[in-house]
Amino acid sequence: MGRPYIPESLRRVVAEQAMYRCGYCQTAQAISGMKLHVEHILPVSLDGQTVESNLWLACAMCNDYKGAQIHAIDPISGERVPLFNPRTQKWLDHFVWSEDGIYIIGQTPCGRASVNAIQLNNEYVVMARKNWVKIGLHPLRQ
Repeated sequence: MGRPYIPESLRRVVAEQAMYRCGYCQTAQAISGMKLHVEHILPVSLDGQTVESNLWLACAMCNDYKGAQIHAIDPISGERVPLFNPRTQKWLDHFVWSEDGIYIIGQTPCGRASVNAIQLNNEYVVMARKNWVKIGLHPLRQ
């Protein structure tokens, strides 16, 4: 199944609402080296619609790791919980940055499950964050 067409005007609205950064890992498009994806929070494969209320920005890695997932296991409680929804939930209610600004730490069942399922601290983004921190481009202020 191909990706549904998202009009440029809708892409622009979503990008502006997301402040041009990934809703999951908070990577800014300006430092990512590539255009962020407009992703379906409820995936098309699960009958998610291509409407503003179901769309948000995600970097390519977060979008790929998330895939069609909408739930994951909280590593502390072992319970299956919904993944973080960047459109309806506040990032700082579920995550914090490590003291060095390199790692995302889940603070709630949703946050912990999302860190694991979407691999928000994968080795590639961690390497990039270390460099972004060194030159003062990361972490972004909320």
